[in-house]
Amino acid sequence: MIFENTREFAQSLDAQDVLSKYRDEFIFPTVNGKQVIYFTGNSLGLQPKRAKSYVDEVMTDWANLAVEGHFYADKPWWDYHERFAGPLSDVVGAKPTEVTVMNTLTVNLHLLMVSFYRPSVKKYKIICEEKAFPSDQYMFQTQVDFHSKTVGFDPKDALVEIKRREGEHNIRLEDVLAKIEEVGEELALVLIGGVNYYTGQVFDMKTITEAGHKQGAYVGWDLAHAAGNIKLQLNDWKVDFAAWCSYKYMNSGPGNASGCFIHEMHHNDTDLPRFAGWWGHNKERRFKMEPKFDPVRGADGWQISNLPILSLAPYLASVEMFAEVGMDKLIAKRDLITSYLEFILHDIDEAIEGTKFEIITPSDPAERACQLSVYLHGQGRELFDYLMQNGVITDWREPNVIRLAPAPFYCSFEDMYEFGQILKQGITK
Repeated sequence: MIFENTREFAQSLDAQDVLSKYRDEFIFPTVNGKQVIYFTGNSLGLQPKRAKSYVDEVMTDWANLAVEGHFYADKPWWDYHERFAGPLSDVVGAKPTEVTVMNTLTVNLHLLMVSFYRPSVKKYKIICEEKAFPSDQYMFQTQVDFHSKTVGFDPKDALVEIKRREGEHNIRLEDVLAKIEEVGEELALVLIGGVNYYTGQVFDMKTITEAGHKQGAYVGWDLAHAAGNIKLQLNDWKVDFAAWCSYKYMNSGPGNASGCFIHEMHHNDTDLPRFAGWWGHNKERRFKMEPKFDPVRGADGWQISNLPILSLAPYLASVEMFAEVGMDKLIAKRDLITSYLEFILHDIDEAIEGTKFEIITPSDPAERACQLSVYLHGQGRELFDYLMQNGVITDWREPNVIRLAPAPFYCSFEDMYEFGQILKQGITK
């Protein structure tokens, strides 16, 4: 498509957008009395209007039924989480028995590492990406420290980071595969972010998973920036495990519950360790209060505690919208609106003398999703502050990067045009 940086052209794209009606399903903050242009769905998605009614329903059931709400609410709390199995499995390319909701993201990654990071003196290394999200880095460090004290390996050797080549912003697939082969039999686990939070790079999860398995390692993925954003086929790719937060592209609310995936090939492995709790016990026998843990066969068997229904309610509201739309339509709009944003950035870059924007996200649509990370050569925090003060909500990453994520559920093409106009004003003021 040949793009134009005009309001009329942007409006014509919105007129053809099959998802345009969903914009009215979300609540936008306002700045200076105007609805904002919202680019931070990669940090916290907007609130769906229907979320409040889902929370209110739980509050009403609690008031009217108290403990009996577990069984007699319109959506009984006892099996509330089971409503996520179908729609979430479609979002991540899994079977319904392979997904569950529980806890929060880093908690779940720690719990999954109980099962899938089982180091020995000779097989103890973890491959991760350079500049992983800090929470993942801290998780790796503490897991390695914990196990090294009992297993007896040197923790300094355990973490192997895949690095970017000098002068490059993204990690090459061939370098990931080469490092997996180099570590070889010492490799215990590959755990990488499916979409890098800083650059927006999408990794080839299928190929990397296959390579890790060839070395006898488990392979897991942190899908915080991937779930609800890219096409996933976790079952087909034979990913061992994955976890994701629900509050970015999945719009469930701040710090809300995490989703988990455990491949069906592990569901009946009785030798696989896990930390257990009452909620993961055989559902049919749970109230017999048996002394020996008998896990649910499936991802629900990794649950530990009674689930926080008030947290799950807004997540369910959003998940049902994903079920209505489907990932294919979201991805089609994602690709078009991200390309249009890229065009506008380049058009402004060329039009204003002395301006230089470097988009450090891969230009190949197959290697990126909704996010464009823009390095502001010759500009800085002052420009970011101008955008925020004028109703463009984006985020800043040191040393000089703004991340722009035009989430397809609620961002419009006219938003992209209007952003371009505000950006020009901020540069030339």
